[in-house]
Amino acid sequence: MSPSPPQLRPYQIELINDLYRTLNQGHRRVAIIAGTGAGKTVISGQICAHAEAAGKRLMFLVHLDVLVGQTYEKMKAFGLHCGFIKAGWEEDRNAPIQIASVQTMAQRKWWRTWPADVVFYDEGHTTLFSRIGKSVLYKTHPQAVHLVMTATPERLGKDQLGEHLETLVASPAPSKLQQMGFLAPMRYYSMPPDGVANLKGIKTVRGDYDEVGLKNACDRPELIDKIVQEWQRLVHGKRTIAFCVDIEHARHVAQAFRKVGIPADTVEGGTPIKERHRLYRDLRDQRLLVLTSCNVISIGFDEPSVEVGLLLRPTQSSALHFQQIGRVMRISPQTHKVCGIILDQAGNLERLGFPEDIKEYRLPLKKDGSSGGKPPPMKPCPQCGRIVYAFVVKCPDCNHQWLSDRPLNLEDMVEIYSRDQAHQINDIPTLIELFHSHRRRAYQRGNAPTWAERSFWEHCGRWPQSSWYRGSIFGNRPSAQQQLDYLSYLQSSARRLGKREDWIVEEFEKECGQGSFQQLANWRRAQYPS
Repeated sequence: MSPSPPQLRPYQIELINDLYRTLNQGHRRVAIIAGTGAGKTVISGQICAHAEAAGKRLMFLVHLDVLVGQTYEKMKAFGLHCGFIKAGWEEDRNAPIQIASVQTMAQRKWWRTWPADVVFYDEGHTTLFSRIGKSVLYKTHPQAVHLVMTATPERLGKDQLGEHLETLVASPAPSKLQQMGFLAPMRYYSMPPDGVANLKGIKTVRGDYDEVGLKNACDRPELIDKIVQEWQRLVHGKRTIAFCVDIEHARHVAQAFRKVGIPADTVEGGTPIKERHRLYRDLRDQRLLVLTSCNVISIGFDEPSVEVGLLLRPTQSSALHFQQIGRVMRISPQTHKVCGIILDQAGNLERLGFPEDIKEYRLPLKKDGSSGGKPPPMKPCPQCGRIVYAFVVKCPDCNHQWLSDRPLNLEDMVEIYSRDQAHQINDIPTLIELFHSHRRRAYQRGNAPTWAERSFWEHCGRWPQSSWYRGSIFGNRPSAQQQLDYLSYLQSSARRLGKREDWIVEEFEKECGQGSFQQLANWRRAQYPS
């Protein structure tokens, strides 16, 4: 009995139709961009099935040996006839579809003259840029149609997809797929924005943080113990995957969970395929609650029931960042999954953003030596609001200096929202709570209160109402000492901003209530009579 092929979702059918329209227009090198959870497996399987039905020969490139088996399973679901260019797999040069590992291709020669009409690059932001991928594109099969599938078009380094491809077709952005019900809604928790470790001294190697430096910054008992505590406080009992710096870090995290009675294990690059699948089943069936790894479950891991991702490895790679978040964005009605949850101890959300804030996809280009053609990162001065380059350490307007030495931050995580999520919030108590968090952050950092207002506007797309200020920092019954501390803070802010006494009074009473400034003055006179 022939297998029943998967049913495509409407947007997947539309994407494939867009691809064929693009090819009919004469394009030969096309990116297919489908975010994590959009169904790349089904989309690519359907394209391969169409190619075989049309009598075409297709070479399907994967960059990890573990992906060969997963690819073959997808091909079998569509009833396709496959050969393999992979050690340990049966070779059949007459098969119309060849599943090829780029590692094995480097050791064999016959594929160079195999008459491929179509070359399909799985995880194309990696396979296309391998030595074999470039050879296939430019030397051995330059006349073929080249289809480059990726969830994350941005790459580290200068060489980008736009340098090698002509155009793109794309699935809807993640926020649209959430609205359609095809991706889970997300909740995000983060440490305060300064992060948990000082990354300033960590070198950048091939576009990302040096792993040795990261290990010293992140593989620390106090940080590991803290993420275990936060897991117990925020997401106890939920299936969880953790993205770690290296294997030793992953083992330490799993060990810390086991120490408090949480079943946890580690999947490594050398873990045999059968053992990996057993670990994934154990996680699905909740015999395991936490599975830790380093660069193993970022790609090719597909277990929709997982609800929580722990971001424990700081990165500069938006591709890696969004792949990791995507692991928990899949829907799982069978397990009654309500949402995906991210606990970010690495500062990656602040550094690289949220999937919901992606509005459209593009082919990144190499520009002015910057990765992906992105403009240099900017930041607002907390004192005067001027926007300056992120590397600036002294504001040219008000001379504010950014401190380079950050203390280790072991504060509790707080829920944060993507800009897209925050702009959609209409619940006034939630907006007030968000505004209060901006106010508290400004006060704790010594930033002027105007910084909190600007930060809230940028995040939520609206200005705070006058009634939202009261009790944001100390609650509705601040002590006399708290009021004195706040007055000192406002006086310092006024000097930096060039504000007058009436501004201090107005800001003080926003926080402490109408008439509170005079009450404090009366209290001070009573305590310290002249």
